[in-house]
Amino acid sequence: MNRPVVLCFSGHDPSGGAGVQADIETLVSQQCHAASVITALTEQDTHNVKKLIPQRPDDIISQAATLLADLPVKAIKIGLIGHHDTAAAIQTVLTGHPQIPVVLDPVLAAGGGAELASEKLIAAVTDLLLPCTTVLTPNSEEARRLTGLSDLHECGLALLDKGCDYVLITGTHETSPAVCNQLFHDGRLLETFTWDRLPASYHGSGCTLASAVAGLIAQGLDPFQAATEAQDYTWHALEAAYQPGQGQHNPNRFFWIDD
Repeated sequence: MNRPVVLCFSGHDPSGGAGVQADIETLVSQQCHAASVITALTEQDTHNVKKLIPQRPDDIISQAATLLADLPVKAIKIGLIGHHDTAAAIQTVLTGHPQIPVVLDPVLAAGGGAELASEKLIAAVTDLLLPCTTVLTPNSEEARRLTGLSDLHECGLALLDKGCDYVLITGTHETSPAVCNQLFHDGRLLETFTWDRLPASYHGSGCTLASAVAGLIAQGLDPFQAATEAQDYTWHALEAAYQPGQGQHNPNRFFWIDD
């Protein structure tokens, strides 16, 4: 079977819940092949990130170039960036391959609250990467930090104005009884999706959602279909989550195996 290739710019999470491992598990579940460029090493556990170790920008560019020369990449997924120079390196790669759809999960803080993005990095993401992005998948807190706005509808429209084609703002960080995710496109709110709120705190849920969107786009779905199906997949992975350590739960990205 010929699996479509998704190139992931991801951090490494040694606890196995987020980052490149989350990307690989999700993409395998979408019948895709994951190729990876590590943007940053981390010291972390299931509670929080303790240390962030960005990788050299030149190495990121050269590794991506090596993979793109060999593999027929159908989509690119970007997760943890960690440093503004890394954002510039990724932009260099993206501008050389403008035909490849890009899904960006703007990881600005760890699930345990550790800060993972400086103001310089946020500016670099906004100026360099959003204009290259097909689907942006921020949670509500990330959408507010990227725009400086409080109203999520205004955030979605502002992020479109910054160059994104689609923006899917997730509502898990809000206090509403249900989770409401909002998809923006073409200067307007395109669709609101409502999901039952699950009880636990989850590690790698944003990675799972963005990777699923990228995998489904690689499989030939349009961004609206990919965003819709990826939410369903992610919700079921969270519903079946397990707790490997003493902190957050991990999404079970192969939930159907346990049915």
